[in-house]
Amino acid sequence: MTRLRDALFRPVDIAWLPVFRIAFGVLIFEEALRYLLGGLGRNLYIRPPFHFTYEGFGWVQPWPGIGIYVHFAALALLAAFVALGLFYRVAAPLLALAFTYVFLLDQARYLNHFYLVVILGWILAILPAGRALSLDARMRPALRSAAAPAWTLWLVRGQIAVVYVYAGIAKLNLDWLRGEPLRMWLAERSDLPLFGEFLTEDWVPFAMSYGALVLDLFCVPLLLWRRTRALAFALLVLFHALNVLLFDIGIFPWLMLAATLVFLEPDWPRAFARRLRGTRHEVAPSPSDRAPLVASTSTRRGLILAALAAHFAIQLVVPLRHLLYPGDVNWTEEGHRFSWRMKLRGKDGWVAFSIREPRSGRVWAIDPSAPPADWGLDVSGDEWPSDVPYLTPRQVRKMAGLPDMVLQFAHHIAERFERAGYPGVEVRARVLTSLNGRKHQLLIDPEVDLAAEPRSLLPAHWILPLREPLRRDG
Repeated sequence: MTRLRDALFRPVDIAWLPVFRIAFGVLIFEEALRYLLGGLGRNLYIRPPFHFTYEGFGWVQPWPGIGIYVHFAALALLAAFVALGLFYRVAAPLLALAFTYVFLLDQARYLNHFYLVVILGWILAILPAGRALSLDARMRPALRSAAAPAWTLWLVRGQIAVVYVYAGIAKLNLDWLRGEPLRMWLAERSDLPLFGEFLTEDWVPFAMSYGALVLDLFCVPLLLWRRTRALAFALLVLFHALNVLLFDIGIFPWLMLAATLVFLEPDWPRAFARRLRGTRHEVAPSPSDRAPLVASTSTRRGLILAALAAHFAIQLVVPLRHLLYPGDVNWTEEGHRFSWRMKLRGKDGWVAFSIREPRSGRVWAIDPSAPPADWGLDVSGDEWPSDVPYLTPRQVRKMAGLPDMVLQFAHHIAERFERAGYPGVEVRARVLTSLNGRKHQLLIDPEVDLAAEPRSLLPAHWILPLREPLRRDG
């Protein structure tokens, strides 16, 4: 234990850290501008009247008026400050907080790479990433440091390792090993120039499925071993380049490429710069350059080690929680989020609700994509126009495959009917869903009153088991 502690607090070259900081800041800056100028902020957070909140975070709501525009403008500015290393100790935690807010606004927008950005944002907020290659260090030379404790490097390495390894473990399922859903996704990209026609060959989805599985499972040890590092890095570059070409997954491939650089030697930016300048040798940082960030009291070291242990305990346990639930997690979605289960399933379907008022026996049929004026209720006094649908087409598509979102919207319907003078209504849902090209089947028991079912982390008895086989199997 003592040897491990000493290894984690030994000094390493800090050069890797500001490079990672710059890449992270640039990517978030680009993403914020896309939401601000490309209309995504308006379409996703201003126009929809209803947002699917995370359990315990219902109080997180979009800013009123032009607040969302201001928020994304501030997010872009903070990302630029982080990339430049300007006012870093203030800008970094504010950036992490601002992005966490966006992440929590709507479950329908859950993306694994947004979750990763939140984690990395808070990690960068505590690391000394502004002490080199930054405007802060330029303006205040006393901040400069050529070294950082090794735990800073292993914290980021460990987090990225968790993403890769759990992504590989998640691929150990029958559908993935049979080439689905890659087969149907690649068929949709057969119109790509040059190589699109080859994507429909039978061997291609198998090759890509097994290749991605092996790479995810073994890329971390291959990156850590010097002899295989170059090969592993080249394969990851190819892997993420294919993701950029084939799938619309935003900044995720670029973020992972930038993060994968942390598995190189920590002084790789200095070595790269020396090669560009044509010099072989450079004066090593003096011990005095290292001291401010490496020396610490035993109490502080103990706190840091405890925090690292707690962080990785959570990261290692949370992705496995789906094992506590019955059924296929790709179908039930119980334990799916926050588990690095990326690009594993394709779902489509439709959902409709029926509402019954027990006292009168009156029944309503509700289309969630229809405006509330079509529900047959008195909508006067509503906070949004009666001719505006409650849900966007994207929200409806996501809800059709996510039982917990169906439950949340059923509760919202019950509350809406109570405000209209119909307390205690029963809400049932008919949800037909297809997983990875299977025939559509019922996802939720249509006889269960969802208004009476609580939102809970316990297994949901009202989710029906997956029975339809893959079409290739029957």
